Amino acid sequence: MLTSKDTVLDRVVGLEVGADDYITKPFSVRELEARVKAAFRRMSSFEAAHDTAKPQEQLITHGDLSINSSKRRVLIKDQEVSLTAKEFDLLMHLAQHPGQVFRREDLLESVWDYTHKGYEHTVNSHVNRLRQKIEPDPSNPIYVQTVWGAGYRFTDA
Repeated sequence: MLTSKDTVLDRVVGLEVGADDYITKPFSVRELEARVKAAFRRMSSFEAAHDTAKPQEQLITHGDLSINSSKRRVLIKDQEVSLTAKEFDLLMHLAQHPGQVFRREDLLESVWDYTHKGYEHTVNSHVNRLRQKIEPDPSNPIYVQTVWGAGYRFTDA
């Protein structure tokens, strides 16, 4: 994300909504180039680490919801739902463990690879946006459920 907004809150919100990096104006072209190259290196090393075996397709279906892991597609009543990469990763992680309750800290570590305290709001924001996209009634979720005082789970009913 390249922006003139430079408060800590602006940077946190930018990263929470899906930016991989955040640069404020004025900026150095050399720094921008270095950050882009670093992003490509991370992507290349990630691809290399995951290219050793063909990903096994996993299809998870619950009610009107279908998740195809290898195609990274989500369908509700046979209509494709557009999710961000992190929304998909979050949904997939929860759906692979139906009924298991995950604390926000656990989800930050397993979905975002964050080990920092203080970013729990990221999980809440993504869950809320995910529910808006997949739940018939986001205020009464049937797929991604809140376990008060504990965290979130994918329904096992």
